[in-house]
Amino acid sequence: MSRLETWARFTVGLLVTAVLSIITIAVLVLLLPWRHLRIRVCNVYGKVLGRSVLYIAGTTPLVRHHERIAQSYPAIYVSNHSSVLDVFAGIWLCPYGGCGVGKKEIIRAPFFGQLYLLSGHLRVDRGNRESAIAALKDTAELVKKHHLSLWIWPEGTRSRDGRLLPLKKGFAHMALATGLPIVPIVLHNAHKGWAARTFTLHRLMLEVDVLPAIDTSQWRLETLDSHIAEVHKAFADTLGDEQKPITSTAVARSLEPPAPAPEGTPTVTAV
Repeated sequence: MSRLETWARFTVGLLVTAVLSIITIAVLVLLLPWRHLRIRVCNVYGKVLGRSVLYIAGTTPLVRHHERIAQSYPAIYVSNHSSVLDVFAGIWLCPYGGCGVGKKEIIRAPFFGQLYLLSGHLRVDRGNRESAIAALKDTAELVKKHHLSLWIWPEGTRSRDGRLLPLKKGFAHMALATGLPIVPIVLHNAHKGWAARTFTLHRLMLEVDVLPAIDTSQWRLETLDSHIAEVHKAFADTLGDEQKPITSTAVARSLEPPAPAPEGTPTVTAV
């Protein structure tokens, strides 16, 4: 896209976000005593805003096995994260009754952040482990009481190059606390549509794979690392080569000296 078209799309997106947010904030104020209702109202907001912003950004989603989201409800939906587009795809795909989990800094986003503050969705202070654990326990009780689901980006931050990062343990502790299954949602190449820390848009066919639910009923704290590795592998196996994590083996190979050239091979010296 040209710079002019990109900024025109950003302007339209901001206006749409502002109008929808102001309307929804007014409704949320009326529902302040009922957190579970505020969460569901924001699910409606997310369905409308998420799909609208994807369209405005020039992104066309192609979702494979979309039906698994409803079939697995209630569940903990976990998604990889390499672009702002992931957020809008997530709030669009998130089922009604799905509670989002975002970093505390999200409230700084114009309009969207102020609405998130009222929404009833969870904010986590990544710099305060005790506070984060307390918030997760509170959310686990809310989820079980009101038959809610969770939507989490378990990498904890956006990947700059699109490659899958290690997964934080919060989603796994939530699975232990709630007994809900894990449903991996794999987004392909979102960073090519809107790269992290940039204001540049590119037209994109955003492919999304909803993987089969992973049963967590037998998960135990003592084996939590192996369960997290299982989920990480599900993502890695589904992502294309450009987004697969760089393994320690691959890094080691890249550091190995090159094999000696066969005898008789011409030598080329860089100058």
